[in-house]
Amino acid sequence: MSIQDEIVACMAIHGGDVLTQEIQTAHRLRLAEFWGISSGDRILEIGCGQGDTTAVLAYMAGENGYVHAIDQASPDYGAPLTLGQAAAHLQQSPLGGRIHFEFGKDLLSPEVDYPEHTYDLVVLSHCSWYFQSSQQLAAVLQKARRWGKKLCFAEWDTRITDTAQLPHLLAALIQAQIEAFKQGSSSNIRTLFVPADLRDLIAQAGWTVTAEDTIHSPLLQDGRWEVGFTLQESLQEAAEAPGIPPKLTELVQSQIRLLQEISTVPNVPPMPTFLLVAE
Repeated sequence: MSIQDEIVACMAIHGGDVLTQEIQTAHRLRLAEFWGISSGDRILEIGCGQGDTTAVLAYMAGENGYVHAIDQASPDYGAPLTLGQAAAHLQQSPLGGRIHFEFGKDLLSPEVDYPEHTYDLVVLSHCSWYFQSSQQLAAVLQKARRWGKKLCFAEWDTRITDTAQLPHLLAALIQAQIEAFKQGSSSNIRTLFVPADLRDLIAQAGWTVTAEDTIHSPLLQDGRWEVGFTLQESLQEAAEAPGIPPKLTELVQSQIRLLQEISTVPNVPPMPTFLLVAE
């Protein structure tokens, strides 16, 4: 059995769709390889979600390592499986003893703190766009600077290299424009960061980038998911967003019409992924 198969066997699979999980896990293995995850690593994962990256980190850290997986969302957040359901399944697997999940945890609370260098690595994997603002992300990065020796980061790279990736980018931009007028949100995209933004925020928090790269995982389903959500929900969200100017609502409508026309391919390839390591 391959490493990928061993990890997938530990995951909660919705509706028996093993292929989707195989593709997601293969992508996370590429992230872990770039980051240099090794046996015995003590890892703090911020924004763990349903544990797609968590499982890979736990596998690579081995029996002598562990992952402290944190997410600010509640256990009942997420679909088609909630965070709590996915975590419960993962903790019953052979990897479960290496993982400690905490949901509904606000890292910026004064009550949350850890001794200096408690962790070898601090990981943020495809979670920065869930933050409510750049200020919130900056504060978390700064606070985590004392807790970990190395930062491992991954997010969608808006610098697309193929026009086929444009629908995913446009869907993300549409959602981000609407989010700027929402008072609270549970959306996947709440604040959109480009790589230059992320480099600046990471440097301002006291980290020094030592390596970065961009990778392509064209089989990932995330582009199709975000396009589908945008086409179904964004126009209504724009209409309900408080204070959004009518002219911006019209612009959003035009962008959605454009998205309808350019996303006719069944499998919309995602944007590339921007990776970095900082110390």
